[in-house]
Amino acid sequence: MKIPTRSCVVLVAAAGFSSATCIAQPKPAAADYPNRVVRIVLPQPAGGGTDTVARTIAAKLADAWGQQVIVDNRAGANGIIGAEAVAKSKPDGYTYLYGFTSMLTINPSVYKALPYDTLRDFTPVTQTVTNQMALVVNPYLPVKSVKELVALARARPGELLYGSFGVGNQTHLTTELFRLEAKLKLLHVPYKGETPAITELVGGQVALMFSPSAGVAPFINQGRLRLLATAGDKRSPAFPDTPTMAESGFPGVLSLGWGGLLAPAGTPPDIVQKLARETTRAVVAQDARERLAALGAEPSPSNTPEAFGGWIASETEKWTRVVKGAGLYHSQ
Repeated sequence: MKIPTRSCVVLVAAAGFSSATCIAQPKPAAADYPNRVVRIVLPQPAGGGTDTVARTIAAKLADAWGQQVIVDNRAGANGIIGAEAVAKSKPDGYTYLYGFTSMLTINPSVYKALPYDTLRDFTPVTQTVTNQMALVVNPYLPVKSVKELVALARARPGELLYGSFGVGNQTHLTTELFRLEAKLKLLHVPYKGETPAITELVGGQVALMFSPSAGVAPFINQGRLRLLATAGDKRSPAFPDTPTMAESGFPGVLSLGWGGLLAPAGTPPDIVQKLARETTRAVVAQDARERLAALGAEPSPSNTPEAFGGWIASETEKWTRVVKGAGLYHSQ
């Protein structure tokens, strides 16, 4: 007899009769995924711009899947605590890392012994958004342009304090790029993440900061911070009237913030692809796009796992050069 194309076993009886018993193939791993709570670990405190982006995406995924998607804030150690937790998680598609520039592409050059390896321990899923770094100052500072800030800093060498999200963070290194190019003496005050750093800037404990625009946009719009420039290769769509650092006379200060989802290494490829597709649909949905645009964030073009993996590799190479130039290579 002709055996069907699906998996079958031919049984031959002693009397000479034969029959075919077809064995159902197991469903692909992604067919009924997810069927329980999905957790996205965010290595930042709650309440910041990155947290808002992650929660916007989580809400859209939950609506699409009819399953709860939670954001688990694991702040501390420049993202290391959260990243380590995900790297050691079971690769079953129910735990992800919401990663960003510093923890994925800068930390490997700054820290001598990380408990995770970005390229070995994670599978890229999709880059979600990009947002330009923004140079902001507390309004008490009597400056309204980068040129005026440089003049004030030169007149008061070593007096102006700048904040960052932590030593070796992108916010730190972008300011170092600016400081070196402008030949300034500034004092660095590192904080433990986005929320405390921006809170202290708004409160006037530090004078200036380079921050992802998503984190400071609400305070700019409220007049509680003053935006001097953005650090992209073109003007930010969220702040079209604000010049870039290049337009302000500092073309070497180019810094783009971004975020993305990663899975523990070994997560089934079909689940990774399914999450990538659904996340891309989430960030380009009209309501999500409007909410993200208000933060200065745009949907990323590097939205496939392959494209995101290539981006991580190229960014790691770029920031390694910057870290070495700032004298921070494996300083911790």
